[in-house]
Amino acid sequence: MTMRLNDETNASDLDARAIGVLKGNDLGGYTVPTKRLYPYQWNWDSAFVALGISVFDLERAWIELETLFEGQWADGMLPHIVFHRNEPSYFPGPDIWRTNTIPATSGYTQPPVAATIVRRLYEAAPPDKGMSRLREFFPKLLAWHRWLHTKRDIEALGLVAIVHPWESGRDNLPDWDEPLARVDTSNVEPYARHDTNYIDPSMRPTNAEYDRYLALVKFGRKAGWDPDAMARESPFWVADPGMNLILLRADRDLLALAEKLGEESARTEIQGWIARSMAGVDRLWNADVGAYCSLDLRTGRLGDGVTSASMLAFYAGLDHATRTQRLIDHLERMWRAAPYGVPSFDPAHAKFDRLRYWRGPVWAVMNYMIGLGLSECGLTDLAERVRADTRRLIEASGFREHFCPLTGAGAGGGTFSWTAAIWLAWASPSRARLAA
Repeated sequence: MTMRLNDETNASDLDARAIGVLKGNDLGGYTVPTKRLYPYQWNWDSAFVALGISVFDLERAWIELETLFEGQWADGMLPHIVFHRNEPSYFPGPDIWRTNTIPATSGYTQPPVAATIVRRLYEAAPPDKGMSRLREFFPKLLAWHRWLHTKRDIEALGLVAIVHPWESGRDNLPDWDEPLARVDTSNVEPYARHDTNYIDPSMRPTNAEYDRYLALVKFGRKAGWDPDAMARESPFWVADPGMNLILLRADRDLLALAEKLGEESARTEIQGWIARSMAGVDRLWNADVGAYCSLDLRTGRLGDGVTSASMLAFYAGLDHATRTQRLIDHLERMWRAAPYGVPSFDPAHAKFDRLRYWRGPVWAVMNYMIGLGLSECGLTDLAERVRADTRRLIEASGFREHFCPLTGAGAGGGTFSWTAAIWLAWASPSRARLAA
C-alpha cells in the first residue's frame, strides 16, 4: 500500500528504518550495499552511504571514507571493491582479481563522487574537526583525480575512459553492448554466478554479458593491472558521460577544498583539469539525439540512447541554453512514458527494459545527483519532481536497489544502503524541512 507523501508518521518511520538499514549493513567501519548479494565495500556506494550516515553520526561517516581509502593503490587509483575479508558467497572475489594488494581489492575504479561527499561532510563539521579531516583526505582525493586525468586520458582529450562497464557504476547499460561485442570470451573458464541465487535472473545481466565482464577481468589480470598497458590494449575503452560529468563536478568540489586549504599548486592543477574536461565533454554531445551520450574511443562512435547520466550535465554545472532545453524536453518526454523518474535508459528506445539492471530502472543515487543539479541550475520545479518521485518510490516499495519506472515496484536487492542513505540525506520530508 502506497504511503501518503505528507504523512509525518510515515516519514519518521522511514527515517528510523533507513537508519536501521545502514546500521544493519555496517560490518565494523564499512557498510556493505546489502548483505549476501554485495558483501564487500564498494567505492561510490560507500561515498553515498557516508552522506546518509552523516545525518545521524558525522564521525561514523568519516570512518566510512577512511576505511574505503585503505584500499587506495600507491599510484592513486581507488578500487571499486575493497575485500576486507573473504566472503565465499560473492563472485568474482579476490581470488579472481589477484591484484596482490593489502587489503585485497578489485583492479578497476568507479565514478569519483568521494570529493563531493567530503566537501559536504566538511561543511557540516565543526570548523576545527572539519579542517583536520580535510587535511587528511585532500591528498588522497587529489591523487585519485590525478590518476584519472592521466592514466585514463592518455591523449589529453579531456575525456576519461573506462575499461570495464563496472567502472561506470551502471554496469549493464545498453551503451556498452557494442563495445562489449569486441571482447573475446573464448578463454573464459567455467564459473558459477551467485547473484542469480538471490535475485530474479530477469533483473540481472545475462550470462553472455557476464562472460564478457569476466574476460575483461582476465585481460586486466594478464596486464598485471598496469594502467598504461590497459589503456593501450583494452578492447573496451569508452568515454562514459556518467564518469566524466561526475568527475567534472567532483573536480569543482575538489577545487573548493583546495582553496579552503590554501593549496595553490593543487588549485592550479585542478583548474587545468576542469578547463580540459569542459572542452572534452563537448565531444559527448550527440546532436542527433539531443543528449550527452557515450563515446566508443576505439571506433569514434557515439551512443544513441538518452540515459539518466545524460541528465548529470546539470550536476556538472554545464551551461548551454539550447542543450539545456533539449535535456529538459527529454526529461518531460520520459516522464510521460514512465511516471516514476528518472529511468536509467530511455523508455522510447528499443533496448529499454523496465526491470533489468541499468537498462531502464530508476536508481535513487542517480535521482539525487540529477535533482541536486537541477536545483543548483534554478530548475526548481523539475528538481522537486525528481525528489518527489524518489520519495514516492521509497514510500511505496522500501529501500530497494532500484525501481520500475512504469509501476514503482521495487527490484534488485533489498535493504539497500545507498537507497536508505539518499532517503536520509535528501528524499525524506524531514530532511527537506531541515534544508529549508
